[in-house]
Amino acid sequence: MAQAQVTVFAAASTKTALDEAAADYRAETGRALTISYAGSPALARQIQLGAPADVFISANPGWMDVLQQDGLVAATSRLDLLSNRLVLIAHGTGAAPLDLETADLSAVLGEGRLAMGLVDSVPAGIYGKAALTALGQWAAVAPKVAQAANVRAALALVSSGEAPMGVVYATDAAAERNVTVIADFPGDSHPPITYPAARVSGGNEDEAQAFLDYLQSPASRSIFQRHGFGVPAP
Repeated sequence: MAQAQVTVFAAASTKTALDEAAADYRAETGRALTISYAGSPALARQIQLGAPADVFISANPGWMDVLQQDGLVAATSRLDLLSNRLVLIAHGTGAAPLDLETADLSAVLGEGRLAMGLVDSVPAGIYGKAALTALGQWAAVAPKVAQAANVRAALALVSSGEAPMGVVYATDAAAERNVTVIADFPGDSHPPITYPAARVSGGNEDEAQAFLDYLQSPASRSIFQRHGFGVPAP
């Protein structure tokens, strides 16, 4: 009998690494797996509206908390899968480093725009606003922010040159050749970047758990680490 299809809703920033892990999972198990990528808030809202998902991987705890409070994810299956870092990127290669503690980011941008995920809902945007606020840069930079639906969309704005700079995760920057990391945001300038994962209530429980278990295996952990994610100790 064919295995039931498993549908995973995953934060856009996990795409490069998760696609690789999913390909290995399919090859090793023969199980059917589909992954839908978008911003965490968009995915959470789809689940709230009854979208047929079996696993949710969020780029921050907040959206998982919302679904858990609504009884839409299995609390006993929830785990912290990954961690990440926040960076400032510039278009092209070889851009000069910037000291976020001393530089006037608004002055450096000039008439240019700073690409970010939606600062009130997309995790990377929320973290970015918090970091820029902590560094005393937000008030001046806010009018120049170009908000995108998810962090990969913000990355694309910088890669294409539509925005000269952007705030993304370190893993996003590593996945795009046409950008340069010019600064790392201090870890204490924003809340810890944690990716929780859980089974969606009413989904295909056994198959969903099998995939969650695989994502915690040494093989998957190695893939995530190679793409720049942090993974919790086994």
